[in-house]
Amino acid sequence: MAHNHNHAHHDHGSEGNIKTAFLLNVFFTVLEIVGGIWTNSMAILSDALHDLGDSLSLGIAWYLEKYSKRGPDQKYSFGYSRFSLLGALVNSLILLGGSILIFIKAVPRIIRPESVNSTGMLVFAILGIVINGAAVLRLRKGKSLNEKVVLWHLLEDVLGWAVIFIASIVLMFADIPILDPILSVLITVYILYHVVVNLREVLRIFLQGVPGNLSIQELEHEIVAKTEVAAVHHTHIWSLEGEKNLLSTHIVVRDETGREELAALKKRIRELMAARGIKHVTIETDFESESCENESCNH
Repeated sequence: MAHNHNHAHHDHGSEGNIKTAFLLNVFFTVLEIVGGIWTNSMAILSDALHDLGDSLSLGIAWYLEKYSKRGPDQKYSFGYSRFSLLGALVNSLILLGGSILIFIKAVPRIIRPESVNSTGMLVFAILGIVINGAAVLRLRKGKSLNEKVVLWHLLEDVLGWAVIFIASIVLMFADIPILDPILSVLITVYILYHVVVNLREVLRIFLQGVPGNLSIQELEHEIVAKTEVAAVHHTHIWSLEGEKNLLSTHIVVRDETGREELAALKKRIRELMAARGIKHVTIETDFESESCENESCNH
């Protein structure tokens, strides 16, 4: 019980940090859209797209921080954790669509460059570094995975604004209007790369693929090598939302294995799997003399 109490306090702090980062991001995203139109800068509008995606991610993360705490019930027997994965899918698709839109707008500007308000770009670059920097300071001591992911997003934003800051200074002293759409395309390519990587991971989890850091063959070999189990088969590993991994397997034991020995065996297997980051383990027991009518026994 004490563990759950401490976890609740930690979640509350995590939720507060994400809430602050979300509010800062939303405020600045609105400023960016206005500023991008005012300065006629595709680079600022590209970063506004990135921040809009971050705001959506943060908003969903903030909401799901509370919603996903709901335990299993009659509707969702594994609980509500996978709703965060749904949020990641929605955000990825929004960013994908937005990136295509930015390309449609930016590429013609490379062919026919338009002048930009370099002073306005400089002002927004400074604001971007300050506001995103404040959010980074708020989240830098965060321990939850949500906070760490958000922190990296915000650090990327600070670096992006640093690039726009340098570009705006160059544009103040040299008439190179093509620099803005080129910068816009580079930022969008960078965003698209991460969107595609994240989307692949999200779809793999939705399709119940084996987590990338785990191998069924290795885990089966480990169970046989480190316990009294005669064989292991029909093993399935999947993840709810990229963090909570689950495993189900069949173990074959000697016919003379007693009840207490079997209980100790299952406990040992769960300890081995917990060390690999698998907290939810379902074990079905087969005795050596049992006939196996299930085709899975050949796996």
